[in-house]
Amino acid sequence: MPILIHDTLLGSKHELTPRVPGAVGLYACGPTVYDLSHLGHARCYVVWDVVVRHLRARGLAVKYVRNFTDVDDKIIKRANERGEDPVALAARFADEFHRDMDALGCLRPDVEPRVSEHIPEIVALIGSLVEKGFAYAPGNGDVYFAVRRFPEYGKLSGRNLDDLLAGARVAPGEVKRDPLDFALWKGAKPGEPRWPSPWGEGRPGWHIECSAMTKKHLGDTFDLHTGGKDLVFPHHTNEIAQSVCACGDGEHADTYARAWMHNGFVEIDDEKMSKSLGNFFTVRQVLERFEAEGLRFFLLGTQYRRDFNFSDTILNEAEQRLGYLYETLRKADQVAGGAAPGAGDGLVERCRAALDDDFNTPQVLGILAEAFTAANALCDQKGKRTPEQRAALAAFAREARLVGETLGVLQRPPAEALLALRDKAAGRRGIDGAAVEAKLAERTAARQAKDFARSDAIRDELLAQGVAIMDGAGGTSWKVV
Repeated sequence: MPILIHDTLLGSKHELTPRVPGAVGLYACGPTVYDLSHLGHARCYVVWDVVVRHLRARGLAVKYVRNFTDVDDKIIKRANERGEDPVALAARFADEFHRDMDALGCLRPDVEPRVSEHIPEIVALIGSLVEKGFAYAPGNGDVYFAVRRFPEYGKLSGRNLDDLLAGARVAPGEVKRDPLDFALWKGAKPGEPRWPSPWGEGRPGWHIECSAMTKKHLGDTFDLHTGGKDLVFPHHTNEIAQSVCACGDGEHADTYARAWMHNGFVEIDDEKMSKSLGNFFTVRQVLERFEAEGLRFFLLGTQYRRDFNFSDTILNEAEQRLGYLYETLRKADQVAGGAAPGAGDGLVERCRAALDDDFNTPQVLGILAEAFTAANALCDQKGKRTPEQRAALAAFAREARLVGETLGVLQRPPAEALLALRDKAAGRRGIDGAAVEAKLAERTAARQAKDFARSDAIRDELLAQGVAIMDGAGGTSWKVV
């Protein structure tokens, strides 16, 4: 079955046709590392993680490249405020980024290039653009790209040059021939990192960095370029212009990346999350209160191109649904009792078919919900299960975990996951787990003494606090309701 991708450049879905049969080169624009990761990062990189996992599950050899921007205006500003070296500050926050993405279950990319380690490649690419007449050096240490030399500039964003010119400005100190032109190299300024170049000491502009790193690690042209939709203009628009003019035919935007994928925004109360609005949450802040797997499950509940609203209430509901899945897996494993899995009912292929259609994770979760409902009903059915039923439950558990592997969920032992989810829920409700366990011990003693009135009173007391007690063959357990 073909894999369909919505290509931002074309504005429609088309079949993924790798440049090299059986292999895919994928570049994800990575973070500018000057602070801790936020929910927007979580959404972005969980999405591309699932894309990579699914392509590999479909038998494609994926080379996944995700960069770190460690030379940038924001990094320099933050480093100067703190009296730190900019590259060292960026390295520290790159480590923190890894910590957050690891917690969310994101696979490490195959290559993680850093701008500071690719200055020679950047200088060489700029030199090629100057030599071909697509860029110019006005003599002040800067180098600019001549936007009007590229006929399809703005095609990715659907903007024309006249519209762009209306909003263009020339900043003090810039010596552009045209207000639309953008910097490829910036002459050295006090308090900024600098490297040698034919135009004088300085540092790269933002956009040229990704062009140089994609060229080095994926070649002049490759299959998939991904990023947040806020990067469509100007970053990806400028990246296309530079790369096509330096390495392609100099005219057509589709001679760089074969397809462009962009994810939507995270919104808080229907407004884009941003520091300026004061509705900004780091991954670390959210994971203090919620399970990382619960956050990942929540993020996959919206198709990647759509914006979505974040709230504690919605995330709490996602954690409860995840808990239901793990509880069903626990029961399925128990009832199957080690039986050999049967043939299965095609759950994996149905879910993979949904992912083949532009990575429709909400549809996958819907397919899983139906399968788990059916499995749960079979687990709760009275009477002894037939060998066929036990084999069917074993097959269900196997297939559910295979789908979960692609989504990056349902990979922990159910008991471990349920305990972790319960502890986070208890923490949010201010429920002291040790105090609950003490009450359960008191209730057990009351039951042994046949003081059922006291036993029932403890149950009601805990329920009023949001704690439900479950008595089973293996003993008494509790959960937050």
